[in-house]
Amino acid sequence: MSTDIKLDPALPPADNERSAMGRRLSGLGGNAREYGIFGALVLIVLLFQILTDGKLLKPNNVVALFQQNAYVMILAIGMVMVIVAGHIDLSVGSVVAFVGGVVAVSMRDWGLNWVVAVLIGLALGALVGAWQGYWVAYVGVPAFIVTLAGMLIFRGLALVVVSETIAGLPNSFIKIATGSVPNWLGFIGKMDVVTLVIGGLAIAAFAIAQFRARASMRKHALQVEPTGAFVAKIVGVGVAIGFLSVILSMSAGGMPIVLIICGVLIVAYSFLMGRTVFGRHIYAIGGNRPAAALSGVNTKRVDFLIFVNIGLLSGAAAIVTTARTGAALAAAGNGFELDAIAACFIGGAAVTGGIGRISGAIVGALIMGVLNMGLSILSVDPSWQQAIKGLVLLFAVAFDLINKRRAGTS
Repeated sequence: MSTDIKLDPALPPADNERSAMGRRLSGLGGNAREYGIFGALVLIVLLFQILTDGKLLKPNNVVALFQQNAYVMILAIGMVMVIVAGHIDLSVGSVVAFVGGVVAVSMRDWGLNWVVAVLIGLALGALVGAWQGYWVAYVGVPAFIVTLAGMLIFRGLALVVVSETIAGLPNSFIKIATGSVPNWLGFIGKMDVVTLVIGGLAIAAFAIAQFRARASMRKHALQVEPTGAFVAKIVGVGVAIGFLSVILSMSAGGMPIVLIICGVLIVAYSFLMGRTVFGRHIYAIGGNRPAAALSGVNTKRVDFLIFVNIGLLSGAAAIVTTARTGAALAAAGNGFELDAIAACFIGGAAVTGGIGRISGAIVGALIMGVLNMGLSILSVDPSWQQAIKGLVLLFAVAFDLINKRRAGTS
């Protein structure tokens, strides 16, 4: 009696290596790309820290880094949601100029309290988003065309509203972007205790959130990243937050208010995209729109709300931008849409939609910010700065596409 034994064909060594690599990347829970982006940020920071003779990470420079790039982080949060859903928004810079002008006029000419003016700015931004979302979601005009038209419309309206620079804004409003959290706990040496406490709370909140997410995934029999990688992530992020907190605590003012605002938005939208039905619908639409529609996703409603959301965040960016300059300018927001889009793609968002994370977009925004500040400290001509940022964007997207092709052939 004979027994037939079927053996799988042996894979060549190269194929075995690719297969093993695929399993390792799968074991990381799909986070390998995000870890790589974070590593790139660390390397860029270290490079400029060396090239600038230690000037990049001086406490006041780090504060300026966040204050100058807060608008990019805020816009990138909304833009990555738009890109994941398979759209694009070219109008955010013009919306920032328009909303910023209305906010400034409401305070200076209408005599409104700055809190009321801020609420008007947010509401106006959401209204602009609803206008554009209607054309995209319910009329079916491509987002590229709708927002290109919006770029022209709202830039024109900004020129009408801000015919001249509108200055003399309340100091309380200006502190939104330039102020710091009051220090009521004193100092340890040169370090602001309030900033250190905020940093410690952020580390604890991150660790708790990660453990809860891991427990939830195991409860639902989902694959989790290896324990070593999980612990390394928590330790790495904790060290980064702690290091940043120490640096900020030694700055002239301590913890910037605008960084707290950005932090709250990052946490809220990360939860929205990762832990809610609405967030899963966005990824489903970007991954396969017809399949999402067939599975019961109201694609029109989701598209509409995505644009309402980015309009709202454009209003928030307008408030931060106007507060930082202390005035409304018709030219405000020029190129903001390009900064936000670049941050998303550098942060790992897919050109074809369906892939992208809030955390990746924020890291992409910080990479752009570090490049800006580092090159400025080195007195590099602004024209060359633009060229370098363009090359970084091109290489980041090309690197992502090449990796996906290799994964597809493994």
